[in-house]
Amino acid sequence: MKRFISPRTLAGTLLFGVIPSAAHAQNADPAGSGPIVAALSWLQGTLLGNVATAVAVMAVAAVGFMMLTGRLNWRFGATVIIGVFILFGAASIVAGIQGVAGGA
Repeated sequence: MKRFISPRTLAGTLLFGVIPSAAHAQNADPAGSGPIVAALSWLQGTLLGNVATAVAVMAVAAVGFMMLTGRLNWRFGATVIIGVFILFGAASIVAGIQGVAGGA
């Protein structure tokens, strides 16, 4: 005798399989990704640390000096300033994109 699954059980099973909350529960890094995560953390620290801050200050100072002497290519000046904002605002920009996309 064949036993059929009731439509209610089938709908509940399908609904449970579609809910994304189970995927969000996995906050741990995947197996074997320790060196990759460490390398990316080092890169992030380098790009947003003291070295990057010093380089950004020198770039903005160079743009200011060029403005002072009247030799500024405005496109270059805008590129430097926008680049500094993007570099140091990268974490906020990504968080905003993830918030709009529905990820957290």
